[in-house]
Amino acid sequence: MSLALLCPGQGGQHPAMFARVQGDAAAEPILRYAADLLQEAPEALAAGQARFDNAIAQPLVCAATLATWAALRARLPSPGLVLGYSVGELAAHGVAGSVTPQVCLSLSRARAACMDAASPADGGLLAVIGLSRRRIERLCEACAVAVAIVNGEDHFVLGGREAGLQAAQREAEALGARTLRLPVHVPAHTPWLAQAADAFARTLQDAAVRVPALDVLAGIDGHRIVSREDVIRSLSRQLAQPVDWHGVMAQAIERGARVLLEIGPGSALARMARQAYPDCEARAVEEFQTLEGVVDWVVSALERQAMH
Repeated sequence: MSLALLCPGQGGQHPAMFARVQGDAAAEPILRYAADLLQEAPEALAAGQARFDNAIAQPLVCAATLATWAALRARLPSPGLVLGYSVGELAAHGVAGSVTPQVCLSLSRARAACMDAASPADGGLLAVIGLSRRRIERLCEACAVAVAIVNGEDHFVLGGREAGLQAAQREAEALGARTLRLPVHVPAHTPWLAQAADAFARTLQDAAVRVPALDVLAGIDGHRIVSREDVIRSLSRQLAQPVDWHGVMAQAIERGARVLLEIGPGSALARMARQAYPDCEARAVEEFQTLEGVVDWVVSALERQAMH
C-alpha cells in the first residue's frame, strides 16, 4: 500500500492558501522565488482577485504545491506516485524532480503565457455533473464546445467560447445536470489551444527537464512517464487534449495507491477520490489546521491500510 500525492489545478486559490507554510524554512526559498517571479509576495497576490488571472493563478498554484511539499517532504514516507490535475501536472513534475522548483515556477509562467496568447478572448470552462459520456458528446457537438477534463463517468469539464458554454449550460440543466462555471478564463485542454501546446513544447525542449525521480502518471492517459521526451510530450499535449483524471485515478489505484494526499490549494481532488474509492483514504492538506496534523494522519492511514 503506497502514498500518492495529488497536485490540483486552478480554481481552489484563496487568500489563506499559503498560511500553513509561512515561516517554514524549507518552503521559504520557493516563496521567495515566486515573489521575485511575480514581483509581489504570493500571499499578497492570493488575497486579491488577481489570483484567478491565468498568468498569476498558474504560478500561485505551483508555488503553493511545491512549498507545501517542501515543508512536508522530510516528515513523510516517500510517495509511490505523484498525480497532477491540469497545471498541477507541471507541479507534480516539480515534486517528482523532473524540474527544480525554480524551473517549475518559470515554466508555469510560460505555460500561462502560451495559453493566453492562443486563447479566444471569451474562452472558459464549465463543469457538468449528471450526464453520461454519450450525452455529453452530443451536447458538445450541438453547442460547439469540447470535453476538457473527464472527472468521472458522469462528471465532465467542458471548454469553449462564451456563446457555446452558455448554450451547453442551458442544455445540460434542461437535461437535469448540475453545472458550474469555473473561475478559469481559457478553454484549457481543448483544440482551441493547439498553438499553445506547440509553443509550450518548444519552451520545454529548451528547459532543464529530466526523468522524474518519483513515478508520475500522464494526465492525458494515465501512463507512467519514463523519459525526458515523455515529460515534454505529456505536459505540452495536455494543453490541447482532454485530461482523463478519471483514468489517471484508476491507474493509481491499480498501482497500489491507497492513501492519497492533496498538497495544493483546495480539496476537490481528495473529495473526488473519497467518493470514487471509499476503501481508500484521501485527505487534503487544507483539511488540517497544521502540517503536524497532516503527518500524523498520513502515518496512521498507511498503518491502517497495511492492516487490511
